[in-house]
Amino acid sequence: MKSLVCSLLVALALTSCSKGGDAVNVQTLDQDFIAAWNSRDSGKITGMLADDVAFVQGNAHWKGKDEVAQKWVSATLPTISNLKTSVTSTGTDAGSAYEAGTFSVDVLPAGPGQPAGFGEGNYIFLWKKAADNTWKLSYAQLEDLPVQRRN
Repeated sequence: MKSLVCSLLVALALTSCSKGGDAVNVQTLDQDFIAAWNSRDSGKITGMLADDVAFVQGNAHWKGKDEVAQKWVSATLPTISNLKTSVTSTGTDAGSAYEAGTFSVDVLPAGPGQPAGFGEGNYIFLWKKAADNTWKLSYAQLEDLPVQRRN
């Protein structure tokens, strides 16, 4: 939780340094990401990642588009469905945007006869405007609770 708060403070500092300009709708960026995740579109998800993206979840710290795509997207996309978020904080400026809040997911069974579960926790997504004026996910942090068995 402490690292999520620190990340949020960094994101707030980044968004407050703007000199103006057109800001992006961060909710649209995040909803596009969630829609791609829930439709299991790994190509679209990977296309939304910045080349230098960082991902943090517990002890997992991955950096770079290839590593994040392989170890987060490809590894967990088949086991996670029905991603939902509840936004508690957002901020945007001309070059960066963030959204933070809570998330929930359905965790699919690991194999035949295994139970399904659900997971929930806190998240922060930091988006940055790329040189080609597209918005890319630059930082993702998930702080989750242990997966609960679904009855």
